[in-house]
Amino acid sequence: MLAALADGPAPEQRLANIGKQWRKTLARLLDQAWVQGEPVPPDKPRPQQGPALLPAQDRAVAAITSDLGRFRCHLLDGITGSGKTEVYLRLLEQVLGNGGQALVMVPEIGLTPQLLRRFRSRLGLEPAVLHSGLAASERLQAWDAARTGRAALVVGTRSALFTPMPRLELIILDEEHDASFKQQDGFRYSARDVAVKRAADLQVPVVLGSATPSLESLSNALDGRYQWHRLRERATQALLPSWRILDVRHQDVSSGLASTALDAVAEVLDRGEQAMVFLNRRGYAPVLMCQSCGWHASCERCDANLTWHRVAGRLCCHHCGHQRRAPALCPECRADALAGAGAGTQQLEEVLEKRFPGVSILRFDRDATARKGVLDRQIEEVRKGEPCLLVGTQMLAKGHHFPGMTLVVIVNIDQALYSADFRALERMGQMIEQVAGRAGRGDKAGTVILQTLHPESPALGLLLSEGYEAYARWLLDERREAGLPPASYQALLRSDAHDRADVERFLQQAAACFPPGPTRLFGPMPAIMERVGGRSRMYLMLQAGRRSELHGQIDRWLQRLRALKTARR
Repeated sequence: MLAALADGPAPEQRLANIGKQWRKTLARLLDQAWVQGEPVPPDKPRPQQGPALLPAQDRAVAAITSDLGRFRCHLLDGITGSGKTEVYLRLLEQVLGNGGQALVMVPEIGLTPQLLRRFRSRLGLEPAVLHSGLAASERLQAWDAARTGRAALVVGTRSALFTPMPRLELIILDEEHDASFKQQDGFRYSARDVAVKRAADLQVPVVLGSATPSLESLSNALDGRYQWHRLRERATQALLPSWRILDVRHQDVSSGLASTALDAVAEVLDRGEQAMVFLNRRGYAPVLMCQSCGWHASCERCDANLTWHRVAGRLCCHHCGHQRRAPALCPECRADALAGAGAGTQQLEEVLEKRFPGVSILRFDRDATARKGVLDRQIEEVRKGEPCLLVGTQMLAKGHHFPGMTLVVIVNIDQALYSADFRALERMGQMIEQVAGRAGRGDKAGTVILQTLHPESPALGLLLSEGYEAYARWLLDERREAGLPPASYQALLRSDAHDRADVERFLQQAAACFPPGPTRLFGPMPAIMERVGGRSRMYLMLQAGRRSELHGQIDRWLQRLRALKTARR
């Protein structure tokens, strides 16, 4: 080992040829200070030339570049296909070329292969990757490469935000609106908001990119706190897709798909193009029912029905993870009359396989892509451009570039129109726009078919006729009228226990000891789904016009809460 190092530094790959015990030997030499380790200097990137920028892209790059070395939050608001990634690449070229480090965050693991491919080819370097799908050793290597400065570029999901990077000069969040950036359990945080705080502490710019910005980010842009860059034309000059609304009340519907939609899919496949059917519900059917007595399979631990996964022969709860074998006969009346009610992605896949034999049908949901590498292989198959049909959940809605895709069918979004969640309409608009954005990104025009029972909905009408920005401004006005975020600030005290009476008693005592002040308190109220995993959940909701008021009262309240004996239960 000493002989190998006598002429100067040697990489681990060369030392590994010395013998099987080389790591143990090297560790002892390091301990005894015969040798010392030093980080490998990062490779100088060898970037390739990118395409010419559109004027709006050029202005965004110039404005963000001028803020390198100081904190500023930039909202890159670009329609789907407008070239947001190209803006990221130009910024990364500047930062990495100057010897700095950059952090790029994406909401889903599925988006990393596509970004990595573009970064490798354009920037001429291998990014360090951090997400939960990696083995612990892979994550450790990437973390160490970032910490020591060997990795100039880190790409990862929300937890990558906490990676130590000594020369960090730029943070980018792609799809900043996505709910995946918020961790709701355990260590609770919003990666978007913490990224802005980290950038402020380090005095570096942060870029929030999205085709459908969150109302919080849009409000900050309208108020001038964020610099707002709007990209309103597709970088390839491709036209935006045309819309068709299908009123399914007047259609023949089979397993959730209208006959008109199936005919449109057939036309696209006959032309040698690709189509996508989007349904944000995995499994075969949302519930297994007896058509004789009305029995339906429900979870014993949650206020939810069990989803029927027909291929596996299982009933699964998508909330607590409980599973059991699907019965052959009705447990109540013993009739052979069990059938699925509603449709899931497995059922759509089955129906489409019967209707289009010989066509490659690829299902994208958590069940179909659970094994490592399956998602990457399926995306590669779509990118080849051969005729195929995609069926999937929101996994398909985000950021994917499929040039051969000319038709998107959106099966069912109506539940969002009547949800108890005040953010449901915002998320519905974002999902519709993101899914629609997969169509017509190549040189052929795209079409989006939206199936609905409520074609007269003013929300849908505004979104489809005037676009997401007008829709988001309308929602912002509604939130201000109702005094809801981002016009106000909320906090939630969630309590859960096996016994509902314990939950209610604690929250009543918690409400009674809330310190006086301008913050309003509502509740106790049950969660929208009260029982999950055998535990009852209830809330107290706090709302204030100013964040400082909310935080001040909560700080005083927490001391009193911890002293309550009921809190221990």
